[in-house]
Amino acid sequence: MTAAIIIIICSLLLIAYVFDLTASKTKIPGVILLLILGWGVRQAAIFFKINIPDLSPLLPILGTIGLILIVLEGALELEFNKSKLPLIKRSFAMALIPIVIISAIMGYLFFYYSGASFKDCLLNAIPLAVISSSIAIPSMRHQSRENREFVTYESSLSDILGILFFNFLAFNTVINIASFGHFALELLIMGAVSFIATLALSFLLNKIDHHIKFVPIVILIILVYEVSKIYNLPALLFILLLGLFLGNLDELKRFRFIEKLRPDELNVEVHKFKDLITEATFLVKTLFFLLFGYLMKTSEIIDTTTLPWAGIVIVVIFISRALLLKAFRFKIMPLVFVAPRGLINILLFLSILPVNSISLVNKSLIVQVVFLTAFSMMVGLIISKKENEELQSQ
Repeated sequence: MTAAIIIIICSLLLIAYVFDLTASKTKIPGVILLLILGWGVRQAAIFFKINIPDLSPLLPILGTIGLILIVLEGALELEFNKSKLPLIKRSFAMALIPIVIISAIMGYLFFYYSGASFKDCLLNAIPLAVISSSIAIPSMRHQSRENREFVTYESSLSDILGILFFNFLAFNTVINIASFGHFALELLIMGAVSFIATLALSFLLNKIDHHIKFVPIVILIILVYEVSKIYNLPALLFILLLGLFLGNLDELKRFRFIEKLRPDELNVEVHKFKDLITEATFLVKTLFFLLFGYLMKTSEIIDTTTLPWAGIVIVVIFISRALLLKAFRFKIMPLVFVAPRGLINILLFLSILPVNSISLVNKSLIVQVVFLTAFSMMVGLIISKKENEELQSQ
């Protein structure tokens, strides 16, 4: 039995690797293929009457680790200097405003049709409003550098802002001036913790001479993230700042304390560290979506009661996105379609306590929105590629 399990897991991971290799040609988002593959494994297990234990407790664990690695990988790729500030400002606005607009519209609709409290309805709407960096960033791998940078900034910030907004509502029973003040204090504390932890981890990255050095650092990063979450601190902010710091050492050489870290030598280690993070991200993300696909039931995918709501969510997402891209003077195609939902949305949905959940927002709705946004992105990227090829041939 042990050998069979190992063979199946290895085979699934190799199939997922083939999906990743062929994604640039097929334009099919890997998340769709992984979810279908995971669902197919479940059907095979049912057909052959294979008894598999409940794996649902693993989903939040894989999701949390995957989110940390994805944001860290994206942040390591970002350039942060004065020339990038206009792009960062516009990306921040493009990340924040849709979360507010989509959450407000869907929250009101849920409130109107469910009769639940507006606060609970708004909390349930947030998982639908956040762009998933786990899908958005890889999908732009073969796009222009400008579009890649924008989507990386936007989706990473969307993850962070979405979690901040979600936690603010979830952990404050009453929303008043005091709760905003407490929230601002949490941000300041997390900023200080991030600064200290980033310097400490950078020092370790440069000073450890042992042949095993990157895995302990990754473990420490996850540990800092989880301890920060226990105290309701915006832990994802630490991941973003760490990635930006390590990825932009050349820009920071003018600061005296950076010289003590020997940035030239540290840069060499950072490149090795980045390679490890990229490999680990692929592994954890693949396992997460395979497991989520396995846990999906056929009735949840084709649930006709949630399909109209999924359609409304899609319409709100793309209309608001098109208007904002035009307002901030971004090229609408293909960016309007790059608003996928995925890992972060599933994690936020799973984080809603039973006392705060509403019947209109369930697993079926989340699954359908993930599929529809990924499919829309696939179609948009294909259309955009064809248009570019036609323009080049003229």
